[in-house]
Amino acid sequence: MTSFDKLGLSQGLVDSVQQLGFETPTPIQQQAIPVLLKGDRDFVGLAQTGTGKTAAFGLPLLDLIEADSRVTQALVLAPTRELGLQITSDLENFCEKFQSFNIVAVYGGASISEQIRKVKRGAQIIVATPGRLIDLIDRKAIQLDSIRYVVLDEADEMLNMGFKEDLDKILSFTPKEKQTWLFSATMPKEVRAIMKNYMEDPFELTVGEQNKGNINIEHHYVLVQERDKYAALKRILDFNPDIFGLIFCRTRIDTQRIAEMLMKDGYNADSLHGDLTQQQRDRVMIKFRQRGLQILVATDVAARGIDVDDITHVIHMNMPDEMEFYTHRSGRTARAGKSGISIAIISKGELGRVKQVEKSLKSPVKRMAVPVGAEVCQKQLLHLMHKVHEVKVNEAEIEAFLPAVFQELEGLTKQELIKRFASIEFNRFLDYYRDAPDLNVEQRSHDNQGGDLYRTGQRFFINVGKMDGLDKAGMLELIDDCCGLGKKDIGKIDLKGSYSFFEVGHDHTDKVIKGFEGVEFEGRPVRVDKADAGSAPRGDKGPRKPDRFKGGWKKKRYND
Repeated sequence: MTSFDKLGLSQGLVDSVQQLGFETPTPIQQQAIPVLLKGDRDFVGLAQTGTGKTAAFGLPLLDLIEADSRVTQALVLAPTRELGLQITSDLENFCEKFQSFNIVAVYGGASISEQIRKVKRGAQIIVATPGRLIDLIDRKAIQLDSIRYVVLDEADEMLNMGFKEDLDKILSFTPKEKQTWLFSATMPKEVRAIMKNYMEDPFELTVGEQNKGNINIEHHYVLVQERDKYAALKRILDFNPDIFGLIFCRTRIDTQRIAEMLMKDGYNADSLHGDLTQQQRDRVMIKFRQRGLQILVATDVAARGIDVDDITHVIHMNMPDEMEFYTHRSGRTARAGKSGISIAIISKGELGRVKQVEKSLKSPVKRMAVPVGAEVCQKQLLHLMHKVHEVKVNEAEIEAFLPAVFQELEGLTKQELIKRFASIEFNRFLDYYRDAPDLNVEQRSHDNQGGDLYRTGQRFFINVGKMDGLDKAGMLELIDDCCGLGKKDIGKIDLKGSYSFFEVGHDHTDKVIKGFEGVEFEGRPVRVDKADAGSAPRGDKGPRKPDRFKGGWKKKRYND
């Protein structure tokens, strides 16, 4: 088994890593560090979140930087301030027993004048978010012409967040003669474009399969009515009393609402989202890292870069629009080889996305039942008994109070004492769950009442949406006209501005693809493709154009 002292690192770095408790390098560290230590080639590393990428680039970077030179030699770009601060902290910890470096974090939401002052004092390594770095460049407060190494961490996330133009601008200010190290969990075409434009013959390393999730994560979903999602969340939390978890919501409003409801209901929870000030975000993260919080409710953007050990559960209040977001969410648990659980709380309209997750992860997402009231009560009672068994008794300090306690409990048998003691906590859950309904929704092919799609289906991308004057009724009519599918065959429709998504049963996949071949809408081709296979346009198979009519589509065939 390889150890850090076999990878070619300086002894001081090895000592620091061992002091931090790391004994065996992860696969990406083991394979990347010897290559990067040579410092003579661009590098691309593909690995999932939580596999140790920071040490994979951070340790060789520290070994290559000249400590006696005060010019900026390395630039690390990260998509969020949380990740940037985490990287900075890790780099500082790595060089504890090595050399003294001035590592400066540059990010939005904090005093820019203070950051400028730190940079001007001489920063060998700058860790930055793209937006704030652009501000410093525009103010001519930072010089990048001495950069020898550029690290793009979570490159796919930076591009997903719209930083492509910022990255292009930043990289244009760096010297042509430099080494660029790119780390990413996925390899979309936008990341490939970065490689093509800014890297020369990079060494490419893939650890594990692209888009495949951490094998130590158990993936589950529960199926409930949309209105019952919060009740289902509470039951999952109550059924797991030792949970240390992250709850993901799609919007800032939902995140704040769920967190406030949990706090009102007595849970040790708080929220993390973009409306918070940097000071508020820092305070929440410090509490969460120190386990002063048991549950953190967050948006996808706010939670990127969270690197907290021993998170037991990740709970999704909805399935994200992009499957890569699901992988990144779930990757917050089961870090450093540990195990974790990911649970999606979904309604019937989201079943199709479960299938997409399974295809992306190449592993099953198992349905689990929302616990019924009796199960929650039993779990809480056993948890209380476990705490009694494991509690540490402070003999010296409690001794003086025991005579009064014994006198108060005099006359109670052992059995009566146990029952009464257990009931103090148990009665609260018993009262709440006594008449609690079963929240689980029956999963079947069709709903008898409305014909809505219950089965898992295929999700499609289509390049028309609200900007084209379409509403859900219009989209249903379009799909029916082109593909011959009725409302009962079509699942969730998600209308966006210039594009949309819709779901159909897997048995209708070919019918949809063929049905939209050659279709035009007001003079432009309609593109339809499987959402998990990209949205590249298909070739024109013939001049078949539908005529618009009063809110719908009228099919007319030519040369058929």
